[in-house]
Amino acid sequence: MSTPSVTPEEDVVIGIDVGGTGIKTGLFHSDGRVLALRRDTTPSNDAGARSLAALVVEVVRWAYESSRAAGYAPLAVGIVVPGILEEASGIVGLAVNLGWRNLPLRDLVRTALDEAGFTLPLAFGHDVRAGALAESYPRVGDTVHHNRIAFVPIGTGIASALVENGRVVGGGLAGEIGQLRLTHGPFRGQTVEEAASARAIARRAGVANAHELADLVRAGNAEAQHIWDDAVEVLAEALAWIAAISGATRIVVGGGLAESGDLLLLPLNTRVAQILSPMPAPEIVRARHGDTASARGAALLARAVATREERYPSTRDSAATPAETSHPEPAVTA
Repeated sequence: MSTPSVTPEEDVVIGIDVGGTGIKTGLFHSDGRVLALRRDTTPSNDAGARSLAALVVEVVRWAYESSRAAGYAPLAVGIVVPGILEEASGIVGLAVNLGWRNLPLRDLVRTALDEAGFTLPLAFGHDVRAGALAESYPRVGDTVHHNRIAFVPIGTGIASALVENGRVVGGGLAGEIGQLRLTHGPFRGQTVEEAASARAIARRAGVANAHELADLVRAGNAEAQHIWDDAVEVLAEALAWIAAISGATRIVVGGGLAESGDLLLLPLNTRVAQILSPMPAPEIVRARHGDTASARGAALLARAVATREERYPSTRDSAATPAETSHPEPAVTA
């Protein structure tokens, strides 16, 4: 299928966020509307990503059908993944939770799409850096301009990305805080991710996911509260280091764990302030796009590669919500 003739003001693009356990796919209009959203389980035991490539073809076909039903046709597709990777080569050097090493993922997906007849442009990027794109707008009601904003999704894994003066900073190993090993405390020898990711704490509590654990904490379960407090302590120390090193004045927490809202954010803000005192503490807020931030970021990459052949678009041209477009919007590039 060839790419339809659609002007930038009218375009719809496909954003695919591949996570350690789940895949979120969205069909996004350039004005910020989500025309359709789909969730799938990430294929397991898929070190060669063959099953993933087949699933990408399936979700792109679904997106085509959804867009036609809405009166549009996709202009491009963007796919973002976790791990240590280089956007230029399309190779994932290491993705611990997916079992990938030196995997030419972009070429695998490109070949699968071409063989299925979907020849639309393909953008490829890092999930956290893409999420940072989607979260980098000034927020409605902001009275302080934040020159440096860190985005930290906490889901199956943990990572971070820094936006400085409207530009996403870093590549390669930058932001892989989840792989750092703890040198003290009850989780000494484990990584930050093994101690405090949403998957890790749910597994420790013997529940299906972090949402169920949060419900137990709210219900007053003492063991659940202990597990939650341990995770907050690990996360607070990691966020405090991010703030101290980067100078970020706002940290945006995303991923599944952020869905617990103030149950996580209130103790995190308090503990980070205690660790950093007497230095000023950053504002820690929930991602406005919840766990779809990286899918939205993938859509931004898709729109950029389709319209200007750039990997990282200006947020001036990205999928902002109407309520946010009244604020100055920074340029975001690699």
